[in-house]
Amino acid sequence: MNTRTRIALILVVYSLTLLTLFGTGVYLFQNNFAYVDFYKRLETRATISARYNLKLDSLNPESYRTIREKHLERLDSEREYLIPVSKDVSANRLADSLMIPESLITQILAKGRSTAREGATFYAGIREQVGRQRYVVVVSANNYYINNHLNFLRNILGIGILLSSVIVIYLSVYFSRHVFEPIRQITNKVRQISTENIHLRLEENEYRNEVGELSSTFNDLLNRIETALEVQKNFISNASHELATPLTAIIGEADVTLKRERTPAEYQQTLQTILTQAERLNDITRSLLSLAQLGFKNEKLVFEIVRMDELIWEAKTIIDKLNPQNNIRVDLGFLPDDPRRLKVNGNRQLLQLALVNLLSNACKYSYNKPVSVHIAAGTGQVVIAIIDQGVGIPDEEIRFIYDPFFRASNTKLFEGYGIGLPLARNIIVLHQGTLNVTSKVNAGTTVQIRLPSII
Repeated sequence: MNTRTRIALILVVYSLTLLTLFGTGVYLFQNNFAYVDFYKRLETRATISARYNLKLDSLNPESYRTIREKHLERLDSEREYLIPVSKDVSANRLADSLMIPESLITQILAKGRSTAREGATFYAGIREQVGRQRYVVVVSANNYYINNHLNFLRNILGIGILLSSVIVIYLSVYFSRHVFEPIRQITNKVRQISTENIHLRLEENEYRNEVGELSSTFNDLLNRIETALEVQKNFISNASHELATPLTAIIGEADVTLKRERTPAEYQQTLQTILTQAERLNDITRSLLSLAQLGFKNEKLVFEIVRMDELIWEAKTIIDKLNPQNNIRVDLGFLPDDPRRLKVNGNRQLLQLALVNLLSNACKYSYNKPVSVHIAAGTGQVVIAIIDQGVGIPDEEIRFIYDPFFRASNTKLFEGYGIGLPLARNIIVLHQGTLNVTSKVNAGTTVQIRLPSII
């Protein structure tokens, strides 16, 4: 059962339940009121009958008879009983002789008034005292209102509930279709979108409500998917090119060497070329693996308390070995008084790898000009800035710097694979931090890292 049918069914069930409860309540209320009202009418007639039959009102007893005949309609099968009561006659004998309920006579004698029902006949009576003689005045009649009017009300309520049920069912089905029609249209449009036409989008201005927000959310999702697919295509294209280059060199070098006999020196030169290309291929493969692994939340990573100033010196030591001509200068002027503010919760090896990549890039793209490293502690975070005086990045290309294998157009003279910066950024993001790059061509680049501190 789909959601639209389920909602329509729920609306029908709830509405019919409320209608049925309402109709039943009206009927029961009217039924109870009919009994109470009819008994009061009978009791009023008994009182008037006692007034003019027993002449209880000495001023004008006949006026009660006139009121009775002119203003009180005759009830169905109405009868009056004026019963003198004596000690010699029991209530049982009176009831049998008059064919009225014995309990009615007993209750009237005991309490002064009472009502009773026997089949379709209703009774109401009162007790009166004239001198020393007691009388019981009883009026009986059939309740025409209950027998006819309540039956008519029951029929009207039944027909009303039936007609209301038809209307409720129609409105529920129409309402469910009307509400879910925009969602159905969105579903059909989304089904038409595939990798071949991922550029298609849903209409957002058509709906100014939650459905419009749903369309906007779908469009945002499609934008992210399209971007991810584009990045994946670029990644595969660049990775294929970068991997193919050393493989082509290895195969070509080996193929040329094997065409004829070579001298030992020539074989050594060929092996050296193959070794160089194989090492390059190994570096690219390791970088790709590192980049891919950081795309997942690796639960096996070991986090510990690390001081970032110590990591900077360790990274500088590694750069000194790899590039002795570097000109890295560490500025300690912004160090906080409390060294605990420089501590972060992270993986030492990964953070060291990120810093080594960033420092290596700064030295390489600035021809080993001075590179300044600043470290400071802000509110709940450690801030590191790496500033070089290199070739910079063109403004129109800076938005691509985190794409794997992307290299700026002014870096063709420098060796590299375009993986170091994306790898460093992924490491920082893995540590709940941020990495921002600002650059100006021929003026240099600034990389700012922010990591949450433990205090």
